[in-house]
Amino acid sequence: MATNQLPVDPSPEHEDGHHDDQSFSTSPGASFSTSPGALQSFSTSPGVASPGMDPLGARLNIVEEKELCRWANAYIPSYPDPGEDRESRFPVNEDFNRKVVLWEGDITTLNCTAIVNTTNETLTDRNLISERIFQAAGPDLRAECSNHLKTCRTGEAKMTKGYNLPARYIIHTVGPRYNVKYRTAAESALFNCYRNSLQIARENNLQSIGLCVVNQPKRGYPPDEGAHIALRTVRRFLEKYDSSLETIVFAVTDNDEDIYRRVMPLYFPRTKAEEQAVLDEIPADVGNEEGEPFIQERQIRIMDKPIGAEDSTEADESFEEGLLGLGGKVGAHGFATMEGDHDKARLQQLQGKNSEEQILLEQQRRYQRWLKRSKTDDLSDIAALRVLYQSGTDIFGRPVVVIVGRNFPVNVIDLDKALLYFIQVMDPIVSKDYVVVYFHTQSTDDNQPELSFLRSAYNLLDNKYKKNLKAFYIVHPTFWSRIVTWFFTTFTASSIKDKVRSVQSVQELYHTIPPEQLDIPPFVLDHDIQLHGPMHRQSISNPDFSSSEDAGNL
Repeated sequence: MATNQLPVDPSPEHEDGHHDDQSFSTSPGASFSTSPGALQSFSTSPGVASPGMDPLGARLNIVEEKELCRWANAYIPSYPDPGEDRESRFPVNEDFNRKVVLWEGDITTLNCTAIVNTTNETLTDRNLISERIFQAAGPDLRAECSNHLKTCRTGEAKMTKGYNLPARYIIHTVGPRYNVKYRTAAESALFNCYRNSLQIARENNLQSIGLCVVNQPKRGYPPDEGAHIALRTVRRFLEKYDSSLETIVFAVTDNDEDIYRRVMPLYFPRTKAEEQAVLDEIPADVGNEEGEPFIQERQIRIMDKPIGAEDSTEADESFEEGLLGLGGKVGAHGFATMEGDHDKARLQQLQGKNSEEQILLEQQRRYQRWLKRSKTDDLSDIAALRVLYQSGTDIFGRPVVVIVGRNFPVNVIDLDKALLYFIQVMDPIVSKDYVVVYFHTQSTDDNQPELSFLRSAYNLLDNKYKKNLKAFYIVHPTFWSRIVTWFFTTFTASSIKDKVRSVQSVQELYHTIPPEQLDIPPFVLDHDIQLHGPMHRQSISNPDFSSSEDAGNL
């Protein structure tokens, strides 16, 4: 969702591109400096010129967006006669073509209302575009990002002042990391980057915006696919909000110019011949009416004649699936906390059903709906991650389930599908005693789901998960993981608190789980050797299982 809504700079714009030095208010949580000279076009330090300015304060190499060649006026290659007239999903629109510009150049020199900066979650990314913007804008920009914005999640967009840049504002957004296994998630995140940036511009009545190439090579996103997402999103945005922006500049580097020039006619054809010539090059999947990648399982399902439906379970399932499609996290949507029908609850009490019984019945029904989905949905992409799998049995004959934290890319996968896969694997196991081994080895923040998701998932699971869990081993814990574990087991999962045990080395596991029964990822063993040395590895190859008493203490 687009965030950090700010009012447009009320200072008048002069012919030379600068603005009067006036202070202005911001929305709550976004504070701008109003000290004298904060918006001036020259450095306040004696004898030192700001980036992009000469010693007298005049801007250098400024590119006026109004003077750039519109896409409608750009060179159009000759196309053969198309013959038959086929319908296009992106027909010619002269108004759109007069609004968009393809320009290769340094975005920090572009004089438009706002430009877009591609960065990371902490707004400190050292990519070429971001470094140029921070250098040209001056130290005040970094201070505002550090003191007020602080963070920005993948797909979000937030706005700051432009300071020493020709542009009045900078819209910061965080592009996704790309992995072919999570292509749809990456596409959705990149779509949100462009869509939220445009939405901020619309909400603040900005007249023009310079879009950089958000998908940077260091994050592995294929440039061709990124160009399709960017152009398609802008096209759909203009179809819905044609009058919002006067100019949208695709500010590309020389590495991306050829790609954009080749892909742009697919979404912004300028003649009927061009529209027909590129029809076969348009991807089959161009998303929904807003250009967002289409994910079937996330669509809200509306039942036919829900009032007259005899099976209320089916209606509940349809409603719940709709909420999941809206929220992306179990129980995160506002509807998930709505109170029930008080009259119905009172009637149930009069009929002898107390609230605890109703809560238990509702929890079981909800779990059964998720279990049903876990057996029908395609979860092969989650299974391929090898985050969760059954390994073998411990010395007491209890099945061992392995969880590999480093293999869980929280920011790029569908957490609903991950939970469905967890239920699919675990449901046949948890009907009797079992143990879990969680390898926290080399995990980072990108592998740790938020506590809100863990809390919702824990509350969803059937009681047999908690009752039959005999031990939950956390291998190679960190100081932070210990704090999170204590907090979670104290305030949410108190019933399993005594079953959670930290394990410093793999050798400790071998007291209760024979090595041949435990499938350990190679990187975990290598990390264990680095911590404890090769002699430790040799000692764990022949563990002693003679003492069941020692095993019971683990």
